[in-house]
Amino acid sequence: MGELVFIGLGLDDEKGITLRGLDEARSADVVFAELYTSALPGASLEAVEKLIDRKIRRLTRQEVEDGQVLLAAAAKGLVAFLVPGDPMTATTHVDLRLRAAASKIRTRIVHGVSILTAAAGALGLQAYKFGRTTTVPFPSAGFAPTSPLESILANRTAGLHTLVLMDLREDGTFLAPRDAIASLLRMASAIGTTEFGPHTLACVLSRVGSPDVRALAGLIAELADRDLGPPPHCLVIPGTLHFLEREALVAFAGAPHGL
Repeated sequence: MGELVFIGLGLDDEKGITLRGLDEARSADVVFAELYTSALPGASLEAVEKLIDRKIRRLTRQEVEDGQVLLAAAAKGLVAFLVPGDPMTATTHVDLRLRAAASKIRTRIVHGVSILTAAAGALGLQAYKFGRTTTVPFPSAGFAPTSPLESILANRTAGLHTLVLMDLREDGTFLAPRDAIASLLRMASAIGTTEFGPHTLACVLSRVGSPDVRALAGLIAELADRDLGPPPHCLVIPGTLHFLEREALVAFAGAPHGL
């Protein structure tokens, strides 16, 4: 009987894999990977191959969503599937695990560091005070959703922080934070809200999980004009701040002292 092991690679480079994940990858019959749900900006697939001493087949988005290549291999042997971050934070991977279970293929998870928790830690915010995460998509003709801002507003009404992810194309191109900020401000204008605008407090994180992580906090319109560091980025829109969170944003992200 085969088995499919989902292994998280963490956030930055090949060193983000856990020791357990390393053992699992080295012992697998076949190793696959995907880098379209996120990316490893500090590592190449060749660096991961060198670390685990195994060849890795990189799957396209279509191959992962179709699942047939992975499931066919896992029906016959031990398959390691390497993914950025923590494996089950991506809905695609949950669906794949369900399909494996339906095919009587055993599955296991080796968890990795996720931006869903690391962003809070990098800023000194309290992780349990985050609401629904949202993603700002690349703009395109005839496609102008306001749902990302609506999620932010709903979280803020409940006093909760919002993690805002940047869209990622399969070629590795991230949406720039300046473009994401511009999109959010356009959404605010489109729905006619005064609860979000140029003077809203926001945070930008760059390269979380790397030695070069950068955290900035300030008025969202002013952040767009600053050097925000290299990708990948994410935004955090704070809700109601505890006094320790305010101190942390000043100390760790350069927020204004009068916050």
